Amino acid sequence: MTANLRGAPRVSDSAAPVLLPRRALLQMAMLSGGASLASVLVDPTAQAAASRREQEGQERFDRATRGVPSPRIRDVRVIQVGGGGINDSTVVKVETDQAGLYGYGCATDTFPGGRAKLVAAAVEQYLKPLVMGRTADRIEQIWQICYMSSYYKNDTVLNCAIGGVCDALWDIKGRQAGMPVYQLVGGKCREAAEIYLHANLGAQDPSRQFVENSLQLVHGGCRNVLAAMFGRDGATNDLYGRARFDDGSAAFDRDKEMRKILDAFTAFRSQMPPEVGLGVDVHSILDPIRATQFARELEPFHLFYCEDLFSPEESGHYQIVREQCTTPLAIGELWNNPHEWQPLVQARQIDYIRHHVSHVGGFTAARKIAAFAENFEVKFAWHGAPNSPVGHMTNLTLDLTCENFGIHEHMPYPPLVEDIFQGCVQIKDGYAWINEKPGWGIEVDEALAARHPITDEHPNEFRTPDGSVIEGTG
Repeated sequence: MTANLRGAPRVSDSAAPVLLPRRALLQMAMLSGGASLASVLVDPTAQAAASRREQEGQERFDRATRGVPSPRIRDVRVIQVGGGGINDSTVVKVETDQAGLYGYGCATDTFPGGRAKLVAAAVEQYLKPLVMGRTADRIEQIWQICYMSSYYKNDTVLNCAIGGVCDALWDIKGRQAGMPVYQLVGGKCREAAEIYLHANLGAQDPSRQFVENSLQLVHGGCRNVLAAMFGRDGATNDLYGRARFDDGSAAFDRDKEMRKILDAFTAFRSQMPPEVGLGVDVHSILDPIRATQFARELEPFHLFYCEDLFSPEESGHYQIVREQCTTPLAIGELWNNPHEWQPLVQARQIDYIRHHVSHVGGFTAARKIAAFAENFEVKFAWHGAPNSPVGHMTNLTLDLTCENFGIHEHMPYPPLVEDIFQGCVQIKDGYAWINEKPGWGIEVDEALAARHPITDEHPNEFRTPDGSVIEGTG
């Protein structure tokens, strides 16, 4: 076959490719409507090789600019571990379509009556079908999809389920990058987080026993201790002189408990080094008048904070207390609505927010809450007990990466829990240290976990000696 294009040189099939005069090239371009000249200039073999090189180059460019292919969610499972009530854990495992790439997120609902079975159902029956097959790298989008999927929002069960799923995606992203999650959000603001530990008051001699228990913690390196008012050693007999009601619940004398705490704090401040921090958790068991009086009586002890003086339903009383004393105030473990805390923060009526991170939807939601509170000089001290070791590491990651960190609540785990959750937060000289491994840095022995299910979940109940039910936790 030959071509004679208005005077152009003849080119045979067997002839080697030659360079054509410029005028001939222009004529060919016009006659072909702008078609490629590559077929005229290059033989088919060379053309195919060039095409392969271009394709390979484009693939290298795509890999360099897009990173590894986005993993997709292949499975979502719930792992529950019974650690003795205060250490019960609910963890969500998200597996991807990439071999060996998975993540864990905390979905632990706090005690008592945390409704762990409902959380598991929310994950497995509602969120799992919603997220299956989605790309695991769209954490914010998946969080919004899960949150908006329910017409009724802001209950702890659904929020814990959301937090477990989405925090597992943060773990996956960290494992992909080979970095701890704190590196993915800008790195550390501080090297470690100062902690407080819980000191018990004994039933026989509460003041002496509180000082002795606190001294043991201080000798171990801790510089801050907290007493909780929900201890059942504050119980008294009911109106009939019995230790318990017919249903088995113990009577609780709020006035006796207040006196016990104030006496113990007097002994503490007279016998302990002045630099040791002191706090109290009221657990919302006092009515508003008693609580206001109690806050004023606490002022001379210079606490790092008084926690849950009022329940969220009675939060309007915080303004009254703020006007009467300077006792630092903390609230939050009973919050689950991402918006109910804003008025108190904006009015600067509290000093610390105390959200249980999974209650508000996990790491993604908590970062936004911390950023908002920073604008008003309000610090955070996330609720730490009960919490899974995965959730504890989530708390610590927030502590290290947010400027307005206040103090870290630590509750030691029994050996069984540490055997199941390998890579727990390390405590040294009164500080919590992160383990520096990718993601949350936690691996779960799932076979061992399966042998220790949650068995001791129970409803919450406080009653006065006359039988009235008290609002509170414990």
